[in-house]
Amino acid sequence: MNLLPKTHEEFSQPEYWNSFFKKRGNKSFEWYGEYTELCDILMKYIKLSNDVLVVGCGNSTLSMSLYDVGYRNITNIDVSEVVIKQMLNINKNDRPDLIYEQMDATQMTYSNEKFNVVLDKGTLDALMPNEKQETISVIDKYFKEITRVLRNGGRYICISLLQEHILRKILSYFTANNFMIRVAQCHKAEVKTKQEEGSSIPVFVVVATKFMKPTESILEISLTDGKPERISSVDALISAVLSIQQSALICNCLDKRSIADVGEICLDLHKVGDKHPRYTVYILNQPCAGGAKSYAAFIVPQGKETDWLFSTKEGRKQVLDSTQQDRLVIVTLRREHNFESLDAVKTELGDCIRNLAPSGLPAKSNIPYLSLGTSLNARTTCYEGKSEISGSFVVEEIEENKHTLRRLIFLNNPHVIQSEARLKEVKSRRHKKKKVIDNGFLADKHHIYMSVGVSTILDSTKSNEIVIIGLGGGRLCTFLYHCFTNLNITTVEIDEAIVQVAIDYFGLILDERMRVHIEDGIEFIKNAASEGKKYSAILFDVDSKDTTVGMSCPPKQFLEIDLLKMIASCLTDNGLFILNLVSRDSTLKQKAKDDLKLIFKSVVSYTLQDYLNDVIMCSINTKESKEWKNKIKKAVVDLNEQAIRRKVFVSSDAFDVSSLVKNLSIDS
Repeated sequence: MNLLPKTHEEFSQPEYWNSFFKKRGNKSFEWYGEYTELCDILMKYIKLSNDVLVVGCGNSTLSMSLYDVGYRNITNIDVSEVVIKQMLNINKNDRPDLIYEQMDATQMTYSNEKFNVVLDKGTLDALMPNEKQETISVIDKYFKEITRVLRNGGRYICISLLQEHILRKILSYFTANNFMIRVAQCHKAEVKTKQEEGSSIPVFVVVATKFMKPTESILEISLTDGKPERISSVDALISAVLSIQQSALICNCLDKRSIADVGEICLDLHKVGDKHPRYTVYILNQPCAGGAKSYAAFIVPQGKETDWLFSTKEGRKQVLDSTQQDRLVIVTLRREHNFESLDAVKTELGDCIRNLAPSGLPAKSNIPYLSLGTSLNARTTCYEGKSEISGSFVVEEIEENKHTLRRLIFLNNPHVIQSEARLKEVKSRRHKKKKVIDNGFLADKHHIYMSVGVSTILDSTKSNEIVIIGLGGGRLCTFLYHCFTNLNITTVEIDEAIVQVAIDYFGLILDERMRVHIEDGIEFIKNAASEGKKYSAILFDVDSKDTTVGMSCPPKQFLEIDLLKMIASCLTDNGLFILNLVSRDSTLKQKAKDDLKLIFKSVVSYTLQDYLNDVIMCSINTKESKEWKNKIKKAVVDLNEQAIRRKVFVSSDAFDVSSLVKNLSIDS
């Protein structure tokens, strides 16, 4: 299968063609290939007995080569009297039956249905440099004449670079006139051009087959030696050709220079006709002056593409450094497809990976494939849904390190796990094994710190009321629910569809101790403040849908000064505001912390290593550093004891007290 790249970068098509034609100059037929490069394709569609008309023959040697291998019924025409005389003189002795006639291809004098094949090598490209009305008028005459002189079942074979305006004209005219269209890519012509010129340009052969009676539109594309693939629409065929041309531009660019200055280039690799790409690849270079000499591909197992190492530029740069390669291609497998095995993926990617190699790499060198193991992991889709607020989402399961992980993924941000649960195997009352949610597993590290924060405010002598803004899969509130029986949790979630997913797939239980409000979090806080409600803790764990702001959690309006004042007014005397703050923008992050210090008398935070998260705890009372550390120590111990007593987890899963206290930063 041939995979076509689509780039996420800005590659200008006009610049691509301008550069090509400037470099090509007058060397037309060399770029399109000669018989050696074209014979495999031509011999599929031209029989030795066929009557062949070569239009715009010029001084190309193609007809001569066809004659020499047994084709005898070949007529060549060109508007140039000079070139016709020249070619007649060259061939009069060795090829006496090779016909050359001066004639305009838009006004041919041949009878109707005279030829089995009309062969066009670069003539259409020369006739149609633009889409001006006078040019279109000439092309209409040209195509009409081709249609007239072709027999039923005859073929117009056009060797072309297929600029988009030319391809659209071919498709619009010939499909409207009952022709079947097949587009094949001539790889040998590209290889020769690269060898001679240092860069390649895709060469295509369009085979338009004439039918007298109206028939359904048949569009096919052949990118390899295998069976042609049926294309559903004209737009899909155009998209495939444009992808091939863009691929050539990208590969020429990557072949000639390092991309270390731009950081990385991202491509989607897709199969013709597929709705979704099969792979996304990231191409990275080390900044080495002598050119790239070492090169490898790193295949990311399914489900690992959400890890920091593979989902961020910083992480991927770290992978590049760790592999010690000059150029590295990192490949992620798209969730829309199934993959047989690691070896099958390597085979499928082979040509694409080699095309992305740097010029310094020896032609026959073996390209190593790296991965985290010998398995691709297994990805299973449990549920697909769509929310009016969050868009399309999936619940999927991944097999990783002998565990089954269930994940909620929003497809508008597929590299971020919205919620993750681990499944464990238990026996039912009938002694049958089944998998259930492991309530003691917290995949998100920031949830551990937020849970410790909740543990610091609990009063064992009474019920404690807390609010969590942002449900997701409900893993944080479910963990707290099972650990602390004297905790009453109100979760606020604006997206009703996600609430149902949390119940059906992530173990959320709704009862008198666990309630969910379908409401905007800001409106909930405003109403609570106006009604004078008090909570032992208010937690913000809500993501932003606006990716342009630079802060992904929470939305910036959740940190407005007026709202922070309302939050403070809703806390009990010993209550805490606990915030999961995620931002790549250090200025935005610092401003958020400064604003919190204006409202709260004491602020402490944890910065998670290798993550963008800061978990911030804010109190309306002044607390000294020693007091905070003592409270955190006791909170961790209490949390571990409750979790073990309630069989949420076993002692070996207990949180480490010293590390949690050590990472605490006292801001005020």
